[in-house]
Amino acid sequence: MEGNRDNLNYEKAEEKIDQAERLMVNTISETMDLYGVTPSVGRLYGMMYFKHQPITLDEMKEALSMSKPSMSTSVRKLQDINIVQKVWQRGSRKDSYMAEKNFFNYFTHFFGMKWEREVDMFQVSIRKSKEQLKEVIEDDETDETLRERAKLDYEQLDEAMIYYQWLEKLTKLTKSGEIYDYIPLDDTDQKG
Repeated sequence: MEGNRDNLNYEKAEEKIDQAERLMVNTISETMDLYGVTPSVGRLYGMMYFKHQPITLDEMKEALSMSKPSMSTSVRKLQDINIVQKVWQRGSRKDSYMAEKNFFNYFTHFFGMKWEREVDMFQVSIRKSKEQLKEVIEDDETDETLRERAKLDYEQLDEAMIYYQWLEKLTKLTKSGEIYDYIPLDDTDQKG
C-alpha cells in the first residue's frame, strides 16, 4: 500500500510539473509572437528553457512532433538571436543545444539586435528623405503648396530623428549592459 501511495504522489507531482511547464511554454510562445518570433519557434525555445541539460535535434523533434528540417531551421533562428547555443557533449557525435536561461541576457541580445536594426533603417531613410525634401524646399521654381508640404514633412522627420537618436542611445546601453546601471538588477525584484 505504501509503495502504491508513493507512486500516486510521484505521478501527481509529475503531472503538476508538466502542467506548470506547459503553461509557461505556451506563455513564452505567445509573448515571443508579439515580437515577431513565430509560435513554433517560441514553443521550441520554451521547451528548451525547461530542459536542464543539452538536447539534440532528434530529442527536440520527438518532444514537439516537428520535422527535422523544420526543427533545424527553428534552432538556427534561435541561434541568430543568441538565445540558443550549440554545446559540445563528451562522447556524442550529435549536435546538442541549450537555451539561454537568463532573461536579462535574452532581453539584451534580442531587443538590442531588433532596435539596432530599426535605428539603422530609419536613420538612413530619414537622411535620404530629408535630402530630397531639401531640394524641393530650396528650388525657387517649386509650387508654394508643394514647398510648404515639403517643409512640414522635413520638420516631421526632424522630430522622428530625435526619437531614433534616443533609441540609438537606449540600444547601446542595452547591448553593453549599462542599462542595468540605470535600472539595477536587485535580488528582491527577482523573487516571486
